Amino acid sequence: MPLLRTRRDWRNKGKQLKQRRSVSISRIMATTFIGIIVLGTALLCLPVSSRTGRPQEVLTSLFTATSATCVTGLVMGDTYSMWSPFGQAVILLMIQIGGLGFMSAASLAYFMFRRKVGMRSQLVMAEAMGASSMSDVTAHQKKLILRAFKIEGVGALILTARFAFDYPFVQALKLGVFHSVSAFCNAGFDIMGFKTPGASLVLYHTDPVVCLTLTGLVVLGGLGFLVWDEILRQRDRKKWTVYTKLVLITTSVLLLSGFVLTCVLEWNNPKTLAPLPFGQKLLAALFQSMTLRTAGFAGLDQGVLTPASKAVSIFLMLIGGSSGSTAGGLKTVTFVVLLMFLWNRIRGRYTVSVFHRTISDDHVLNAITIFIIMWGMSFAGAALICATSPVEFADGLYEAVSAIATVGLTTGITPSLRPVTKLMIIVFMYFGRVGVLTIFFGFLKKKPAGENFRYANTDLLIG
Repeated sequence: MPLLRTRRDWRNKGKQLKQRRSVSISRIMATTFIGIIVLGTALLCLPVSSRTGRPQEVLTSLFTATSATCVTGLVMGDTYSMWSPFGQAVILLMIQIGGLGFMSAASLAYFMFRRKVGMRSQLVMAEAMGASSMSDVTAHQKKLILRAFKIEGVGALILTARFAFDYPFVQALKLGVFHSVSAFCNAGFDIMGFKTPGASLVLYHTDPVVCLTLTGLVVLGGLGFLVWDEILRQRDRKKWTVYTKLVLITTSVLLLSGFVLTCVLEWNNPKTLAPLPFGQKLLAALFQSMTLRTAGFAGLDQGVLTPASKAVSIFLMLIGGSSGSTAGGLKTVTFVVLLMFLWNRIRGRYTVSVFHRTISDDHVLNAITIFIIMWGMSFAGAALICATSPVEFADGLYEAVSAIATVGLTTGITPSLRPVTKLMIIVFMYFGRVGVLTIFFGFLKKKPAGENFRYANTDLLIG
């Protein structure tokens, strides 16, 4: 073997060393969220976190910490009844951290461990934050977090003013802050259990101030940071990017569709909308449509919805909010890309275009991949739930989709699930918040490697 290395050898060796020193952003995201969940679990296991003063079970604490960090909202019991003020504060902090987004967690981890960020990870972070370069990421992040706090602050003021009519000011302030943060982060946690344990916001689902304020917070959180930034920077709607236009149109259509379908399917249901006056029916239907955007607040008892309503809810929950937001799910634009792809294939076209722009084949394949993964996991999860618990498949699928889309709605079966099923739900919640993004950044964003040759084509019968 030759003892001397060529200049190219030294250059390749240097690249390998840099790649070893650089940290994968997907690994940072996954590790950071796990760290937050573990820390939250440890805090919730403390006696001071429990309402009774006795430590909660580790599985219960782990389930709650995962649900809060992944802004899901599924719980083992009523949050107010189970957790002390200290425990509720821990939950709220985890909701805030999880809701502000994976980019904040990833940046925090880089800062704490002082690890070098590879060039590819820099570009991915800058693109995800809507920054033109890595140097703008910090500035963008501070600006977006400040805006998030302002929106939560306004929501807290409105809710506090409303709750002050019913409760002492200190309690009203606590309720206002907690539910404002929970709504904006699309978490679905509530602390209304002091009135009726487990009732969530059923007591206020016909209150215009509470419903409309929470709806506004949920929608703003679910639109995504990039959409806010563009709307505030660019007042001319004609100059908005295709992504922003698609997010706004799709979100509006989904909210309206959920509202109309809830009215049609639940109008005469004696256990949901039927007993309410006309105006309150409309408000309750709007709240139900909003909560399906991965908010998770139960304005109506999900267990007594009609079978058709459950099917519609499962579909809307799976779509979820928008990319780069506090919401989970398949994502609105991903859903639109799938629809446009199907429509164009039916018409015999091979390209997908919208607003006079062509969507790349890579984006289409990414959307199909994520869709198949989420639906596959949802059905597998529903099968496991039905195999281990005496529940109907519709309720099992509702629970599985709610977990993987980080919604938090349930038909009431969560506390009765077996330990193995609860562990599966924990994995689903984690995957729904971190896993899809990890897959996206981990291999869907990579350039194809090793495709220097192709095998000969073959013919198959499809369909």
